[in-house]
Amino acid sequence: MNIKILIIFFFSSLVYALCQMFFSIIVMKEDLWRNFHIQLSAHYVVIIAMCMADYGLLLLLNKHLPYSRNIFFRIIADIAGITAICLILLLIFNFLIYHVFLVPEQGLPPFIVKFAFAMTTNVPILLVFELIHYFQSEQKAIADSEKAKREVLLFQHETLRSQINPHFLFNSLNVLSSLIYINQENANKFTKALSKTYRYVLSLTQQPMVSVADELDALNSYIFLMRTRFENSFTFTVDKMANCEQNKIIPLTLQLLIENAFKHNIATEESLLNIKITIDNAYITVENNIQPSRSVDKGGIGLKYIAKQYKVYAKEVIVAHTGHLFIVKIPYIHP
Repeated sequence: MNIKILIIFFFSSLVYALCQMFFSIIVMKEDLWRNFHIQLSAHYVVIIAMCMADYGLLLLLNKHLPYSRNIFFRIIADIAGITAICLILLLIFNFLIYHVFLVPEQGLPPFIVKFAFAMTTNVPILLVFELIHYFQSEQKAIADSEKAKREVLLFQHETLRSQINPHFLFNSLNVLSSLIYINQENANKFTKALSKTYRYVLSLTQQPMVSVADELDALNSYIFLMRTRFENSFTFTVDKMANCEQNKIIPLTLQLLIENAFKHNIATEESLLNIKITIDNAYITVENNIQPSRSVDKGGIGLKYIAKQYKVYAKEVIVAHTGHLFIVKIPYIHP
């Protein structure tokens, strides 16, 4: 691919140098075949020098002043850049022509004419580079968008599979079976909570992100299921330090993190599992005390997969251990 690009660049720059040479000959009314090879070589060297300088300018501006930041200033910077490039190259070539190769100045165009000719030559080069960069950026954006869609679909599939996990369903049905004989009212509530949890999961097919309010509402049903199953073996609190309930996060993030807390830690009345969610302006923080379980179920999504989903949106999930606490900070997603 690199060789192909080099060949295309060589022939396109050679054709452009020929065009510029013919234009120069017509303007200066010179003989076409007089020193043809010297004229073509000189024009080709100028074109190559301009291409290299313009490409360097493009890389510099893409890094420090991209179009996404300010289009007007970027255009001004492009104009100033090609003006400086033309002046510098003219000074260099004039020095080489008049002081190194000792070509007499008589009959050659003045500096202002050569500068105008250099500008008319250089502007199309930079414009072509800008267009190539634009189309490459568009293709990359489309590819990233398609990748994000695939990642979201995969996330939804894995999440659904996790929630319909035989262990989860088996444990839930066991609890429901016991409640039917012990407390029919609680059995009815448990059935509704289980139904709401699954309905929420199924509703996420076309939703790559949900509001914090919707996530917390669905989480209440899941916590009810866990509280019915584990009874007084854990505590769960939500501390809303800021009104950020309309902010967006990836669906089931909170539920999966709480599921991981139960999966990896002991939860008994003697050793309470304490789970706390804190909502502030920057993050949703989920933390729990660490009391490792000996038998850990390896199924489900996992924290690494959640972090991968947020990376699709250029967001970082922060994970921290403070000796006795396991802390996960979830960033908000801005659509």
